[in-house]
Amino acid sequence: MMNEPIKSIMYGELITINPDDTLGKAREILGTYRVHHLPIVEGDKLVGLVTTWDLFKMEMSPADYATIPVKNIMTTHLAVLGPDDKVGSAAELFLEHMFQAIPIVEEDHKLIGLVTMFDVLRYCFYKEYDH
Repeated sequence: MMNEPIKSIMYGELITINPDDTLGKAREILGTYRVHHLPIVEGDKLVGLVTTWDLFKMEMSPADYATIPVKNIMTTHLAVLGPDDKVGSAAELFLEHMFQAIPIVEEDHKLIGLVTMFDVLRYCFYKEYDH
């Protein structure tokens, strides 16, 4: 069941920002689109990730976000998978490291998608209970 390629369940229409964009812009995007993970790219290359938790743990007024670039807080050491890696590989990373999202990149680190724990759960549910 978990041997299908991750590209079959990844979300590919991502909203991204660059490292020099502000935390204010990140907060606006996270809130507007109701997402929890915001990939940071330079061109089309993944360089980091900012989450709603990253903003929450800063313990500062949202007004202060306007002057701080996301590169100051983004996570840069990320686990990534390739599009042909298996869904089971994502499940294993989620279970072992308690990640909530994994960026999907091509060999040149070009960001092509994102897979969340919810995506894997939905995949497993519909495999078991086909509607």
